[in-house]
Amino acid sequence: MTSILGIVLALALLIVLAYRGISVLLLAPLMALLAVLFSADAPLLASYTQVFMPALGSFVIAFFPLFLLGAVFGKLMEASGAAQVIAHAIVTALGSGRAILAIVLACAVLTYGGVSLFVVAFAVYPIAAALFRQADLPKRLIPATIALGAFTFTMSALPGTPAIQNAIPMPFFGTTPFAAPGIGLLGGALMLALGLLWLTRRAAAARARGEGYGQHEEAALPVDPSAGLPSAAVKPAPATRPGADASVAAGRAALACALAPVLLVIVLNYLLATWLLPALDTAYLAEPRFGATDIASVRGLWAVVTALSAAIVLLIVLQRKRLDKLSDTLEQGASSSVLPLLNTASQVGFGAVIASLAGFALIRDAVLGIAPEYPLVSLSIAVNILAGVTGSASGGMTIALRELGEHWLAMGQAAGIGPDLLHRVTAIAAGGLDALPHNGAVITLLGICGLTHRQSYADIFVVAVAIPLLALVAVVLLGTAFGSF
Repeated sequence: MTSILGIVLALALLIVLAYRGISVLLLAPLMALLAVLFSADAPLLASYTQVFMPALGSFVIAFFPLFLLGAVFGKLMEASGAAQVIAHAIVTALGSGRAILAIVLACAVLTYGGVSLFVVAFAVYPIAAALFRQADLPKRLIPATIALGAFTFTMSALPGTPAIQNAIPMPFFGTTPFAAPGIGLLGGALMLALGLLWLTRRAAAARARGEGYGQHEEAALPVDPSAGLPSAAVKPAPATRPGADASVAAGRAALACALAPVLLVIVLNYLLATWLLPALDTAYLAEPRFGATDIASVRGLWAVVTALSAAIVLLIVLQRKRLDKLSDTLEQGASSSVLPLLNTASQVGFGAVIASLAGFALIRDAVLGIAPEYPLVSLSIAVNILAGVTGSASGGMTIALRELGEHWLAMGQAAGIGPDLLHRVTAIAAGGLDALPHNGAVITLLGICGLTHRQSYADIFVVAVAIPLLALVAVVLLGTAFGSF
């Protein structure tokens, strides 16, 4: 019983102290060792050096390329202005009358194309601020609008997304980024539709009360939606002016150059995972020096890594003139990948220590005992709880799969549920309670927007927690009834 008390105390302190801004790099090992102190059968130092650190290291080994390439790609998209060009083009096409839809779609296109959600928030916020001010919509709705486009359906539900949350289940289930595409599309469409409905109704209610954008001291970010963009790309001349045709053509060319790397990530990812990699002779993977594995276990990771690498090369070629300090940009992108990687890896190490304690066996058995004939239910609850506790979709998902993945795979096989459906439900489940107030992305987003939890978190909770949970329930019911499609 004392072991369970230690686990609960460690988890509670991790949430509270992370919310207060203390680094997870410090908290994760300290809280793990605190839990060990309450367990009589766990030696303190051995739990750190033999459990925490190997779990942290294994996560880094498995997913470092995705964090690195994703961060570099995002930084190049930001520095070249390509991310802003795409966002501004969508906003221009839809108009200020559809400000919420425009910002959501801009975020969705960028994140589905492989741009880090942190980069997306920085790139889109100035455009959103100008657009919301022009439409006289409350600024407090901007964080939820960005969160809907960047933190929800493109992160976990849409098949093929290069997000780390979609990559983590692949080695556990032998799947690809396009696992259960039909279920994923339905879940994503539900998140998008309900999220837009909520934000639209909130905006209408604010307008009825006479609430507008409000008076705000903007963060030190540009608020001109065309700031930093190629003028021809975002301000095409009217048709009546001389040289208008050339200006419009230049704008279209800039948009095409900005979109090309994003589209390459999506298309090449699909071709590699579905056709090209499985066709290769990879019998050598069975050798011990290559981990005694097979192509089914690694093709998903290989596909995402190759697609992002190719997109980075194409982006540099197309945007070279706008990347004045390419080496500095690459260095900044690479450096920015380290902290998110180590934060998540530390949370995984924390989970490994918790899982090694005697009290966790009781918790594990209780979780597996929840509707054992319905493995999707058990999986959804466990992943959600761990994602909420750690404040990280990727961290919570990794902990759950490391400790219980084999059990769920066996339960799924016994119930006639394929690995593809397990993959998609796991990814969607991780995107529910992860966005609680102590989530790092939520805190960063509010900081970028210059708003507080009190002002904006309620709407973030609805679009990034409550609605994804509703979508998860729908996906679980559909998957249980009809299987993967």
